[in-house]
Amino acid sequence: METLLLVNLFHELALKGKNRPLFLKRAKAHVARALKGLGAALQGEWPMALLFRLPEEAWPEARARLQDTLGVEGFARALRTPADLEALKAALKGEAFQSFRITAKRSDKAFPLTSPEVERLLGAFVQERTGAEVRLRGAEREFVVRLLPGAALLEVERHPGPGGLPPGVSGRVVALLSGGIDSPVAAYRLMRRGAEVVLVHFHPFPLLSGASREKAKALAERLVRFQHRLRLHLVPFSEVQRHILVEAPAAYRVVLYRRYMLRIAEAIAREEGALALCTGDSLGQVASQTLENLHAVNQAATLPVFRPLIGWDKQEVMAEAKRIGTYETSILPDEECCTLFAPRHPVTRADLGVVLKAEARLPAEELVALALREREVLTYAWPGRKPQGVFIMEHGPA
Repeated sequence: METLLLVNLFHELALKGKNRPLFLKRAKAHVARALKGLGAALQGEWPMALLFRLPEEAWPEARARLQDTLGVEGFARALRTPADLEALKAALKGEAFQSFRITAKRSDKAFPLTSPEVERLLGAFVQERTGAEVRLRGAEREFVVRLLPGAALLEVERHPGPGGLPPGVSGRVVALLSGGIDSPVAAYRLMRRGAEVVLVHFHPFPLLSGASREKAKALAERLVRFQHRLRLHLVPFSEVQRHILVEAPAAYRVVLYRRYMLRIAEAIAREEGALALCTGDSLGQVASQTLENLHAVNQAATLPVFRPLIGWDKQEVMAEAKRIGTYETSILPDEECCTLFAPRHPVTRADLGVVLKAEARLPAEELVALALREREVLTYAWPGRKPQGVFIMEHGPA
């Protein structure tokens, strides 16, 4: 008998209408890329499932990769047997457990037994052999039997996938990536909805250390596992901050920092063909995220600004960061742009008139162009390739 890998695509894809073939094509290509280099060979294909032959030694790595592959509802290691009960019984031997259930799915309607009959007969066999309890909910082991024309698949080890939609089916978004816990989670939430995310990180180097940049790179290396291709723009921001420091009231510095960040991110979005921006803001979490301040910051943008975490509290964000594997990196110490020259008492109810008056004294186009000209762009590909980087020159992206 062979060891096979059965991948079930996320059930949400079944809800799509005439554009369903596009969604499925992207999902299948995304799964194939996740298994690249593992010797996986496609053996069968159904509208919502894929079957691969996989070398036994590749299973642990395949399992780790598919747990991060968006668009996958679940996956299982499976055995292929002849389509008869005796062959299935032979495949079920050799394990000990306290409780179990059998789930049969008969796609071959010519098979002489119905799905409930297969479940009862195989369940009685397993119970007699092991003495284990049949439990329809919360069983220690569930064996799924899929009866196909000419063969049967027995799922012997099942794992949940992350669900969501495959990358790129919902367009492109530029996400502002700070060194904190929130923004990587916000970027992931948009990836999970099928957006192809481009990351932008604003750093204070060389005014402060390069710790912020290194942290952003580490976060990008984790997030690329969900999207498989990812670009990170590292934008120096200290010169913009110097000008704001001189011209703006101290309490308004952070609001003005964030307005310029949106302007620069919009310029990058135009280069990338993105139609929206994304931040990790949560309403009322810190002084810069009051409704009045968010309104004042938003006024600087012409593209939609998505805030996937706007109604989340910190505990919810931390739990999600731990689940997706960004938390341990996010809590490492660094020096962020918004803490540089930050006032002791920042404004919590920004007056847009004061903001615009301060900005009128700033050379906006010159500052945006300077930040864009001196950035570095890293391109990540996963699995199997180290990030490739270029510096942006005076006349645009390399």
